[in-house]
Amino acid sequence: MNTKNISSKKFFEDYGELTFAKLLSSWRLSLEMSQKDFADKLEITPSSLCDLEKGRKIPSPKRASQIAKKLGLPQPLLVQVALQDQVNQSKLNFKVSVAA
Repeated sequence: MNTKNISSKKFFEDYGELTFAKLLSSWRLSLEMSQKDFADKLEITPSSLCDLEKGRKIPSPKRASQIAKKLGLPQPLLVQVALQDQVNQSKLNFKVSVAA
């Protein structure tokens, strides 16, 4: 697939907005890890990981930052996505941006 020809509008139409749940489950799958092994890596229970991956729970900014650190991902990105999930859950029409 040639990503140079995909517009952001098309991307969001096809895949929807990035959520913490999608980001976390996609990252785990890209590492080809089981939920149990990934939960161990994050030092959380498999049921907590399942709740995060299914979007039943949204992490606090602090927890999102800790998860990012353990995965070697940019902390501002995961915090921003978690905050945006909270805003969306509240049915507010705001976009969150994080200055690092």
